[in-house]
Amino acid sequence: MKFGDDFFKKVEKKTNVGKNTILALADKLQNGNMKDEATLREVIDTLSKMTGKKVSKEQSDKIVAKIINDKVPKNIDKMF
Repeated sequence: MKFGDDFFKKVEKKTNVGKNTILALADKLQNGNMKDEATLREVIDTLSKMTGKKVSKEQSDKIVAKIINDKVPKNIDKMF
């Protein structure tokens, strides 16, 4: 799926997150090793900064452990 500049401008206006940041994160998610702790922590940190939500070390540790150990629910209904 291709997104045009208008799409990114709308997202940036609503979130204050620029096109390059979005594309860099998408690339990391698509091409990164999601079983690599350093990659996961970088993604968590980036998302934290993008959303303005603090993620504690304890929360980050739990997220990383769940992903590495395949404990993430496949069914989105089970996530909430």
